[in-house]
Amino acid sequence: MPLRLASRRTALFYTLLFAVGASPAAEAPKPSFKPPFACSAAVQDDWIGKENPYRPTYNVHDALNLPAWLSLSVENRVRYESLDGQFRAGAEGGDQQLPVQTCVWLEARYEGFRIGTEFLDARQSLADAGSTSLNNTHVDEADFLQIYGAWSGENVLGSGVDLEAKLGRQTLDLGSRRLVGRNVFRNTINAFTGALFRFRDHGDRWQLRLFGAQPVERLPGAAAELDRGQPHAYDEEAYRTFFSAAFFEWFDIAYGIGGELYLLHLDEQDRPEAATADRKLFTPGVRFFSKPAKGQFDFEVETVAQVGRSYSSATAARRLDHQAWFQHVQAGYTFDGPWSPRFLAQYDYASGDSNPTDGKNGRFDTLFGTRRAEFGPTGMFGAFARSNIHTPGYRLILNPRQDVAFFAGHRLLWLAEDKDQWVGSRNDRTGRSLQDRAGNSGDFLGHLVEASARWDVSSNLMLETGWAHLVKGEFAKTAPRAPLDQQDVDYFYVQSLLRF
Repeated sequence: MPLRLASRRTALFYTLLFAVGASPAAEAPKPSFKPPFACSAAVQDDWIGKENPYRPTYNVHDALNLPAWLSLSVENRVRYESLDGQFRAGAEGGDQQLPVQTCVWLEARYEGFRIGTEFLDARQSLADAGSTSLNNTHVDEADFLQIYGAWSGENVLGSGVDLEAKLGRQTLDLGSRRLVGRNVFRNTINAFTGALFRFRDHGDRWQLRLFGAQPVERLPGAAAELDRGQPHAYDEEAYRTFFSAAFFEWFDIAYGIGGELYLLHLDEQDRPEAATADRKLFTPGVRFFSKPAKGQFDFEVETVAQVGRSYSSATAARRLDHQAWFQHVQAGYTFDGPWSPRFLAQYDYASGDSNPTDGKNGRFDTLFGTRRAEFGPTGMFGAFARSNIHTPGYRLILNPRQDVAFFAGHRLLWLAEDKDQWVGSRNDRTGRSLQDRAGNSGDFLGHLVEASARWDVSSNLMLETGWAHLVKGEFAKTAPRAPLDQQDVDYFYVQSLLRF
């Protein structure tokens, strides 16, 4: 069982925070590491055809004296996670995990052509017997995350447009990553097999991406199979599921404001070996934002609609009309002073199903989005999802040194519809979530308080630790199948990332 000494964990957190922040700023190194904190060697936010600019100081490419046209990167992340208290339906006791993630990325380039592959090994140990949070978001052993071929050209035929085509298995980030994103905190990563075409104004004013693919299913998928040590199975494409996207971006409409307009389509069908929710969803959205800058306000507004048909679950027998929506609003200010403090106020609303018997499904589906940035740590915690929820919150972000980042945040959380599920409370053993179809358990889920500190020791080594505390509200305590132990929930993690 995990350690239950909250004071010991708190002491470790503040000890690390003090250690990374106490040295004078003048002595701080200037690491070259800037991408997200996981499998980052293969992530290039700029034009994909260019060489990765974030190569660490000590790297396998230089050690092996590889040619300039060949890129090779290796990463290993180890994290310890501990959970005290429970919020999942029918669960009891604490839990722990030791997820380990290893990535190897190799890409060869010749003029505008590229072929590449990324190998991912994600596994866990230490999970308690009967863990209610063990699934294939934690485990994907020894598989190919990406295998692709690509071509890119600038100012093609004098058109003033740069073009890129990428075919094969690949990962994808779109916009805010709320609907489609390459997972960072989570131990496994979403992938797709298909085609991406990118058209970009040579003057960097706009960009259009067209994408069509089949999502890749991580195997084995069930908690029981993972428990039994199921023999290794390679991931497979969901052959009766198709996902497509058209995503247009304005980099600077006016006054430093950027914008996005997009349409996503998911067509999912049952397969002989697996039932699905048979989702046929169109998801149009628009987003406007400005980037943070010292001494300035910034903002972000994203509005998303969702229409189509779906079943309420993979085992349901009745097809429902799907009508849902999502809204995100935030405003921030970055102070021009020591530690560059940034204060951020946020609000998120994701619709729920107001009436479980009316033949309609109003529960928003976040598709292939990520949620760590707004709804707390995922991993074995992941208490909140972008579905049937409305939540205001705020956070403070500090950068005591160039290589140190810290944030603390607080959110209040309610169900958008009190008769629908608390989606984040799903028990992976039973497949059930907390739900009161009569609406007699209230709608307040509670308060989420979290803090995290990260130290980029060098371009090769990063350390991070964090803590989240859920103060349970009325619904979390009284809904049917709520944990009998009504204590609040504490989640703690500490992790390291090595890059070569």
